[in-house]
Parts: sequence; structure tokens; C-alpha cells
Amino acid sequence: MIDEFLNIIAQKTSLSKENCEKIRTLYVKEPSRLVESISETKLVLETEVLEALSLLYSIPFTELLVLENVRDDWTATISRQFLKKIGIAPLVKKKGVSIIAVNDPADLGLVDDIAALLKLDAYSLVLAPRNQILSAVNALYDRAGQSAQQLVDDMESDGFKIIDTFEQTADLLDDTSDAPVIRLVNHMISQAVKAMASDIHIEPFQDVLKVRYRIDGILYEMLNPPKGIQASLISRIKVMAKMNIAEKRVPQDGRAQVRIGDQEIDIRISTVPTSHGERLVMRLLNKSGYFLEFSEFGLSKENFRLINKIIRQNNGIVLVTGPTGSGKTTTLYSALSTINSPDKNIITIEDPVEYNLKGIGQIQVNSKTGVTFAKGLRSIVRQDPDIVLIGEIRDVETAEIAIQSALTGHLVFSTLHTNDSAGAITRLVDLGVEPYLISSSVNAVIAQRLVRLLCKDCKQEYRLEPSHIKALNGLGEEYIGKNVYKPRGCSKCFHTGYLGREAIFEVMLMNEELKRFVLETSDSNQIKDAALKFGMSTLRQDGMSKVLKGITSIGEVLRVTQE
Repeated sequence: MIDEFLNIIAQKTSLSKENCEKIRTLYVKEPSRLVESISETKLVLETEVLEALSLLYSIPFTELLVLENVRDDWTATISRQFLKKIGIAPLVKKKGVSIIAVNDPADLGLVDDIAALLKLDAYSLVLAPRNQILSAVNALYDRAGQSAQQLVDDMESDGFKIIDTFEQTADLLDDTSDAPVIRLVNHMISQAVKAMASDIHIEPFQDVLKVRYRIDGILYEMLNPPKGIQASLISRIKVMAKMNIAEKRVPQDGRAQVRIGDQEIDIRISTVPTSHGERLVMRLLNKSGYFLEFSEFGLSKENFRLINKIIRQNNGIVLVTGPTGSGKTTTLYSALSTINSPDKNIITIEDPVEYNLKGIGQIQVNSKTGVTFAKGLRSIVRQDPDIVLIGEIRDVETAEIAIQSALTGHLVFSTLHTNDSAGAITRLVDLGVEPYLISSSVNAVIAQRLVRLLCKDCKQEYRLEPSHIKALNGLGEEYIGKNVYKPRGCSKCFHTGYLGREAIFEVMLMNEELKRFVLETSDSNQIKDAALKFGMSTLRQDGMSKVLKGITSIGEVLRVTQE
């Protein structure tokens, strides 16, 4: 069998004889782990191995497992952990022939045993990648399993005992502990990831304990656990983050990493003492996600052209502004990914480093060891960088070093917390930076916000009347009589009418006229008026263009661009 397999794989991939012998050695050692063993060596892609086995065993290969019309009522019969260990996913159909997906066809006897256990008279066999099998198994067991609210109800009905021992498992979904708090925390995190929530808030009050998820920038109340489990719930999460569970009187920060199927989730955890106990917030970062290209940002043609031009300049400062959670870091990471190439030395200094970027040196700010933005930036400049990313300009020292870096031939990206693009100039002057340094170093300021997208399944069309645009301060009179959409709400979008988010932008390009204007005044209103004369589109104008395309609603644009 191994000779035939090696012949096929050598023809498909031009594998060298030496590497073929390495694979043969792996097969002799563990014939039952052929696919996994070869994938670990990275000599051949897993899909190429499965395609070769598909030809050898005459078993169809699929890259994607579809769970439509698949039953989950059998999940109580077989353990989730057993199926994940052996790499088999039974897709028991409601109608038609069931499918059993395997990752390695070395031991098909197990497939027959599972078919017999599930009483399947007929089934078809397919080969699938391991991550697809793990995701399918997790999805089916999640669908059939208890919800977090059911776990809470069970606690109240069965009585609750404090857990003395906490253990963290490699995969959150593999935790089979009977401890109610451990199961509740695991479900809370996995449900939040499934709902694409960015934060989980655990808020204690006098008589109740509330759990809220932030989804698409809005907080939704999801659970009301019994007040009696408050201390143990907080303690469990603090243990996961290696925080001091005995200290409840001072704020604490921690960090934990969990894996849910094939997704790696980085969790930032913060606690503060309140009059009714510790309040805890978990920020969820999915490290398995991919970075959006600028072409996927929903940019207008003009903004796309401007930003592409700005990020490819040789020197100067590019500032991205907006409130916390407005997507500034995502925009900067996308910019770095777009311009990253082997001939460029890119170094970042961040607090914290949110995502790992390939081929880019990333420095974590650490006040305990004295690595501040200013000190780190001084060291970065001596590392011969072409491009520097500063997580945030917080003080005059950092601002001045950034400007000096820009003036000496570096391209510098950074963020500021201001309401609009013109406000960034005022903010720098407030920090103590001289206007002549700002005008000579800043290339552009990009302001952005995130607007929620209308749910495609339930959005409702209506005609714009004069009363609908009164709140736009005169902007939009030309749109009267046009058809736009408003939210309605359905089960798919949690009855909010919105699903997902997209950025709106205000790009202030610092041309020669605007630079001369900055030397005369630092008043943000006057700078904004001048920029508008030179053709800048405001956040609200960019938002209205998305309203006319049926992407978002007027109410949502007004919410994020309040003046």
C-alpha cells in the first residue's frame, strides 16, 4: 500500500526520493497515523495527501463538509472527544444516504462500528481535512448540547457547590468536567465566539448578576446567572488568566488563550471592584481570523484610491483616528499587510500586540520593564526600519520622536483618539507639538467609524421623505424621494435588523494649501472647512453613500457620526 501511495504522491507533487523515504519511515512507525504524520512534516499539503489516498482507496475527497439536513439526535450515543480523537464525523441525514467523513482511511473497521452503533443501514464514505471534521463534530454537538441558559437553570434546580479545583484544557470544547461553573464559563465563551461577540461583560448588582455580549458594537443581555455563583464564576475566569483570586479590592488585568475547534481565541480579562462585587470584562480576539484586504473594506472608489496612494509613500506620518473599537488597528494591520514585502523592514510597537503579522517585527509595550512607546520607539529607529507602526500617540515625547522619524525618511503609522480627521491636528498641538513640525511631517489623517450592516434577509425598503433627513443638518436634501432601507429584525440577526459591520471613512489628505493653513491656525472647525473646500468627504457623507446602496440605515449613520 505504501509503495502505491508514494508513487501517486510523487507524481502529483514531484516529491524527492529522500522525502519519500522519510514518509515511508513514518508509515512503518505508525501506519494508523499516515495523514497526520505527513501533515506534521509539512513536506506535502494535507489536501494533496487526501487526494492521493482518494485515488488509492477509491473514496471521494471533499474539502468542505456541509451540515444541511444533518441530524444531531445521535450525539448522546458517542462521545465528542472519541470522534475528534479518531478523526471521524458521522453526518446522519434526515433524508437520503448518510455520510461518514474520515480523515485517514487506515482503519475502516471503526467506521463500520460507528455505523452499527448509529443503526445506519447504508452510508457513503468521504475523505475530509482534519479541521473540517473537528469543526463538523463541534458544530453538531453544540447544536444538540445544552445552552448556557440551560446550565444556569440546572444550577438553580440542582443546587450549587463551590469548586475547589480548576483545570484548563487544550480545547475548551473538550472539557467534560461536571463542575457547573466550568461548564458555564466554557459555554459562555464558545457561544460568544459563535455569535461573533467582541466582549463578554459580567456585571454584579445588588440582587442580580448580568452577563452581556457586545455584538457589532452593541451590548445585548444574554444571561442572568444566580447571584450565589458570582464569586465562583469570577474566580474561575481569574484562574484561567493566572490572576490573583484572593485579591478582590484592586483592579487586575490578565490574559488567557483557549482553542475552540480550529479557532484560537486570545482573551484579555479585566476586573474592577464595585460596591456589589468584582465586575469583569473579557475582550475576545480571534487569532485564526484573516485580515481584510482594502478591496474588502467597502471603500468608495475615491477613498480606495486615496488610501492606496497614502500607504505607499516613502516617508511622513499617516494617522488613523476614531474612538475605541472603531477598527483603527484592523485598518493599520491591513495597510501593513498590503505594503509588506521582503525588501522592507517593518517594525511595530503596540499595547498590546493584538495579532501576529508574518514578516513584521512586533514589540509589546511593558511599563513594568520600562518599555514605553517613547523608549521603544527610540530603539526601533536604531533598527534601520523602513516603516514604523506606533500603536497610539499618547504624549508629546512619542509624538516628537514619531515626527523626527518621519522627517528622516521613515513612513510612520499611528492612531489618535479624536472625533474627526481635523481634530487630530488640534490634538497634536494640545500635546505640545509645534504646528510647523505637523505641517512638514503629517501626510494624511484618516478618521473612521464602524456602521452595522442591514440584515439581508429582513431589511425593509421605504421612500425618503423630508422628515427622515431633518437630523442630517441639511445634508441629504438631494436624496428626498429615493428608496433606502431600514432594519426590521429576524431570528438570523438576533431580531436587531443588523448583521456584521463595515467601516466608513473620512480621508484628509494634507496637500500644500492645507499645510499652509495648519501653520496659521489649529482650530479643528476651520481646518475641517478648509479640507472640505479641497474636496474631502465627511464620515456622514461616506455613510450616506452606503445608505443609498442599501448597505446600512440612516439611523445607524447618525448613531456613529453624532456631532
